[in-house]
Amino acid sequence: MRTSRTRSTLLSFASLSAIALAAAPAFAQDTDNQDSEVAELEEITVTGIRASIMSSIARKRESSSIVEAISAEDLGKLPDASIAESIARLPGLAAQRLDGRANVISIRGLAPDFTTTTLNGREQVSANNNRAVEYDQYPSELINGVVIYKTPDASLTSQAVGGTVDMQTIRPLAYGQQALVVNVRGEYADLGALNSGTSAWGYRASVSYVDQFADDTIGVAFGYARMLSPTQEERWNAWGFPSDNGNADGNLVIGGAKPYVKSNELTRDGLLGVIEYAPHDSAFRTTIDAYYSKFDDEQTLRGIEIPLSWSGAQLQDGWTEADGLITEGQFNGVEAVVRNDFVDREAETIALGWNTEYQMNDGWLLEADVSYSKVDRVERNTETYAGTGRGSGVGATDDIGFSITPDGAAIFTHGLNYADPSLMQLGGPLSWGGGLVNAGAYPADNAQDGFINAPEADDELYAIRLSAEQTVQNDFLSSIEYGVRYAKRTKSLEDKGYFLTLKDYPADVPVPSQYLLDPTSLEFIGMGNVLSYDARALFESGAYVLTDASESELSRSTNSWLVEEKVFNGYVQANIDTMIGERQLTGNVGVQAVHTDQSSTGAAVRVVVVDGVNTVQLIDVTDGAKYWDFLPSMNLSYNLDDNNKIRFSVAQVLARARMDQMNAGFELGYDQTTRIVRGKGGNPRLKPFKTWQFDLAFETYFGDGGYASVAGFYKKVQSFPFTTFTEYDFSDILAQANIDDAVSTTGLIEQPDNIDGGKLYGVEFSASLPFSMLTEALDGFGALFSASFTESSIKETPDSDPIQMPGLSKTVINSTVYYEKYGFQARASLRHRSSFLGEVSTLSLQRALVDVKPETIIDAQIGYDLSEVGIDGLSVLFQVNNLTNEPFTSYYNGDPRQVRDFQSYGRTYLFGLKYRM
Repeated sequence: MRTSRTRSTLLSFASLSAIALAAAPAFAQDTDNQDSEVAELEEITVTGIRASIMSSIARKRESSSIVEAISAEDLGKLPDASIAESIARLPGLAAQRLDGRANVISIRGLAPDFTTTTLNGREQVSANNNRAVEYDQYPSELINGVVIYKTPDASLTSQAVGGTVDMQTIRPLAYGQQALVVNVRGEYADLGALNSGTSAWGYRASVSYVDQFADDTIGVAFGYARMLSPTQEERWNAWGFPSDNGNADGNLVIGGAKPYVKSNELTRDGLLGVIEYAPHDSAFRTTIDAYYSKFDDEQTLRGIEIPLSWSGAQLQDGWTEADGLITEGQFNGVEAVVRNDFVDREAETIALGWNTEYQMNDGWLLEADVSYSKVDRVERNTETYAGTGRGSGVGATDDIGFSITPDGAAIFTHGLNYADPSLMQLGGPLSWGGGLVNAGAYPADNAQDGFINAPEADDELYAIRLSAEQTVQNDFLSSIEYGVRYAKRTKSLEDKGYFLTLKDYPADVPVPSQYLLDPTSLEFIGMGNVLSYDARALFESGAYVLTDASESELSRSTNSWLVEEKVFNGYVQANIDTMIGERQLTGNVGVQAVHTDQSSTGAAVRVVVVDGVNTVQLIDVTDGAKYWDFLPSMNLSYNLDDNNKIRFSVAQVLARARMDQMNAGFELGYDQTTRIVRGKGGNPRLKPFKTWQFDLAFETYFGDGGYASVAGFYKKVQSFPFTTFTEYDFSDILAQANIDDAVSTTGLIEQPDNIDGGKLYGVEFSASLPFSMLTEALDGFGALFSASFTESSIKETPDSDPIQMPGLSKTVINSTVYYEKYGFQARASLRHRSSFLGEVSTLSLQRALVDVKPETIIDAQIGYDLSEVGIDGLSVLFQVNNLTNEPFTSYYNGDPRQVRDFQSYGRTYLFGLKYRM
């Protein structure tokens, strides 16, 4: 019922670890796919590593579909600090980090947006501007198990091309006993408090309570988890590496840099409540569950922006070059910008569900499930600037040397004292305020003294599901399932932004003494100390005037949208349980019919000149599509003998398009000379990404907790979203824009569209080895391992080169070694993924694709149950995350030396107590 996920501090054990996850079965059952065998497993009491692994293997062994799963070792105790880290240890799965923590998941090389996430079988909405669920919204202390469906069946109405992740909460009647568990952990970030006014110390605390009443006919479960987690980060960002510098002889040279330190204080409160009622001698059962999470991320960023080749600075002779990249040199005349920024990000999540079952006497099981899920996210990303003089070409300049090592690290030298408050004063040191001029707010382009990006995203989903299962009395089928589901989802993004200008413009303003703080060290990159001040307090004092960026920036309006989806699923599924000779064959075959009614509202946007001022013109656009999809599926599991089995699955699967790509808005272009109209934007008619997928697996089981598997998969891509040019009727838009002289009302619009062609395939190995099988002297020791190898060949046209798929690491390895006996628990775990194309959020929650270097994350923990020495119910735990201080590094142009972003998080230490009564 779970897979071990402690981290291997020894790389030699990398090949031994992730299979505990590979073998981990689900604790609770999927509301979308309930069956009696899961209900039986829910009655298993999981109390330790080995019991968890064994129940996980049992879940895999008995399932007709190909699944992976994990389960809590005890109430309120999944083995990792976060749900995402636990999931990332399963075969074929990999996590992408954000601010040092595992955040989103790729399954079998497919980007997070191609995965569906459910809670107790009910689809969940997302805090970002697309579909990928950010798992750090869900406290691991409140989740009792996770099931990954790699192959769907017809009754799995929330499916996806990558897979479906079902997080599961406890069912109190199935748990069957009273329990109260309290967890408290202290947390320390070993980089220390990098910014004044921040802390390297945090804590985690949770309480879980389960009980049964009224002669065990009513069960309740309640949980509360609070986390205050500090993250400290040393980071440097390169603007890029242009080749057009006249002094560089055609070599690439760094365009600019932005080193800074970042301090996060992440506060998350999570609440869970479950009430279950099942009268004795009755076929009736009803369950209500509610989950709530409040996520506050307060960030402090201080550093410096260093314009180099992309500025008026001059590259000096005497530079050093290696393979077309200048790795050492000096720029003179550099005008640097000291940055004191802060970010406030809030996300509020709620998920409600009500499930009712009724077992009729004639072999029919009826089920109704109603659910609601909602996320509201608000972000304020505020920048404030200081320098030696307002505007380009004003104030003191610096001569800055740079050196780039083969692994992309950078060290700078400088001459100015960037921590001197008499030299570095508030105001825009560079002429970045063109938008203010275009909006007619200021006559000169030197008035941008800061900026606020303030996107707001709302996501809401209602769903109702009705199903029936009929027991069948024959030698081939065990039952037939029928079901329908209706869901309505509405998601919106409002992209707000504001220019900041000091009230005292155009004067340069010294930082008021009451806001000055101790200087911030950038010595890790050679830039010494920089000026630091309380930017939040300064901003809140009213020091700045705000100008709405939408008055001059087209992207603010084209990036604001609303998408609505109404989806109807109907399915029928026959469950197979028969004998071929003396061997059992189980599985299912079925078909799902899906009707989609999707629409989007956005704006066609263009700039017109009114009285000499650029003015943004908005024209409302609404469009959409209706269509059917038919998704057949078959899963078969054949027992070769008592310990070996073969699985085969074939299915047509879909993953709905990214919501930002379904945006109806676009940038409207009209050339007054050629009188040709064009557009660039989203596609509200974009259909899902679809594949035919085939899976074949061999599994062998041995001893108590021994397991090995090899599995292959092949996905034939039918409908992948590529950006292309399509014809568009602009007649309504042109009429509203008062354009009546166009050559034609039909033009081309650049937008994503569905294109056939390509394949994705791979092989996965996983194993669980209890060392007691080798010798009784090693009883208590064991290891888990998984390795996945994935390739893709997806092309925009038959003659084009294959694209690099976002989220695809060709190699993913997980391993865990553990010991559990005499009250001791010890684990060391490793997860490795090779380089991949990552998706990162940029300004206003927009997406950027970046190459990410390979990474190997090692974690370790040790614990002891003090019941062994007479202190009943109390245990202690010590844990180290990111033991080797593995950075997260992205780069440009396929060249790891051209670092785009280098993020070093340090190690995190946790020490805690757990009390169980």
